[in-house]
Amino acid sequence: MKKTVIALIAAATLLGACNTVRGVGRDVQSVGQAVEKTSN
Repeated sequence: MKKTVIALIAAATLLGACNTVRGVGRDVQSVGQAVEKTSN
């Protein structure tokens, strides 16, 4: 549970920092991978 919260905070930070649509796509993909790793 704690790892999920950390991953969500990291996701919010990354999404807040990106400026382009391409950047958003990369950020969402990396967050998805992080969440996948955390759930395994």
